[in-house]
Amino acid sequence: MAEIPIGTKGFFQLLVTSDISINFLDNEQARVLGTPWMIAYLEITCRNSVMSLLEKGLDTVGTHVDIRHLAAAPLGTSVRFITEVLSVQDRRINFRVEVVTEDEEKIGEGTHERAVINVARFAAKMQEKLARRG
Repeated sequence: MAEIPIGTKGFFQLLVTSDISINFLDNEQARVLGTPWMIAYLEITCRNSVMSLLEKGLDTVGTHVDIRHLAAAPLGTSVRFITEVLSVQDRRINFRVEVVTEDEEKIGEGTHERAVINVARFAAKMQEKLARRG
């Protein structure tokens, strides 16, 4: 596995649209970035921040999420996902994560852990699981 420096950062910017907002409040003006999408984009940003540092054939998968959704980001708001590698232990990469609006309001924060995997080996294990279902 390649060296992943502590402090490696990742960034991703996104506009809150109806496809990533909650809609159960029955009021179009109350639609905001949904927590599941916030977490998904934080995971994607973490993954993308280290992919170029990994050897060919390796990737990462999420193993732990500890995220707080602190404030709402309404439709039309631009949000920035920010990630930073806190530690690397064997195959585990620990990140600090946060989400801020275009006005620098923090709407989410927490930590996320990802495991480095060999994609071919991982795929083979998944095929074995499916075969056992048979």
